[in-house]
Amino acid sequence: MRSVCLVAALAGLAYAAPSPAPQFMNFDEIDSADPPVATGPAIEAVSQPVSYSEPAAKEAAAQDTTLDLSSSTKRDLTKRGVNDPCSQQPDGYGPKPATDSPEAFLAYQPFADTANAAAANPPQGYTTSFQNLQASVSANTYLGLYTLQKYDTIKCQQLCDAANLCTGFNLYYERDPTLAPADACLNPAAFTNIKCTLWGSPIPKETATNQGQYRRDFHVVIAGSDGFTKDNPPSAQAGFDGPTEFGGAINAPGNYIGQKYFPGPYDAGQCAGACQANTAYDHRHPRSDGSYDACNFFNAYLLSKNNIPQGTYCGLYTKAWGKEYSTNYGQYRGSDYYSVSSSYGYTLNPQDPGHI
Repeated sequence: MRSVCLVAALAGLAYAAPSPAPQFMNFDEIDSADPPVATGPAIEAVSQPVSYSEPAAKEAAAQDTTLDLSSSTKRDLTKRGVNDPCSQQPDGYGPKPATDSPEAFLAYQPFADTANAAAANPPQGYTTSFQNLQASVSANTYLGLYTLQKYDTIKCQQLCDAANLCTGFNLYYERDPTLAPADACLNPAAFTNIKCTLWGSPIPKETATNQGQYRRDFHVVIAGSDGFTKDNPPSAQAGFDGPTEFGGAINAPGNYIGQKYFPGPYDAGQCAGACQANTAYDHRHPRSDGSYDACNFFNAYLLSKNNIPQGTYCGLYTKAWGKEYSTNYGQYRGSDYYSVSSSYGYTLNPQDPGHI
């Protein structure tokens, strides 16, 4: 169950003015948040269509803020029968080396040539994050997987553009078994799948950490892995002006209500839900003079640990603050550096006066 540092303080906040303390990252909130269901595709998966719903995530964020609820639901997109022992696996369309071994797959020059050529010519609106690695992306911000018939950056980009919140994609060759490995077929022959994974955040080189794994005696490995990221502001939120781009996170001298953290794809709508839920709660629990702490502004940003995206961090305020206060670019926790990126502000319109 997620920690709700904000909720725990709401009762007190309803009767006391917000503290002007600096808005440092709340690591208790970060540590206690439920991890995402998936940080990448299952090793046997060939298709996992994007099922993330922004309205549902916003509603869940609002519930989490006021009720400490968890709404994570596991998805089972594996086709029936595909994982039966020694069952035939979906066709792989990629080229393969003459020698069927992991070492030959990793050394196969056409994979490197194709990946390097694609990285040199990224799709319009995208930049190349990394190229020709022998590892695929693994991160909290996983959205979905598609298997393609050719190494096609434009097709993968189109799938990303069609998916809500997608701001990065990873295209790579994967050595997969022709049969589902089992006792009767411990190390079957291999074929090549061309996989396109979609991500709800930028995907820097540091996210490419999945070098494959074993399925019984069969060694899954990855080659020709390219990553692409688009510069894309978060979506507008109903009832709020914005998004307004900032440098770092807001560190204001006052009017700070609290924070929320949501691991997974970067989704400013979750912050909007938390902001509105905070106001609704405080409106129901006003001070003796009829005043309450209305959330009139929130700052949403992507939190990363050692340059690997983690999730959406929200700062909530009773008044709007400008870019000159966006001075928190990150902080260390021991040897780990937690950084701020894609920081945006949203201002409630019209403003809530904070009085019954």
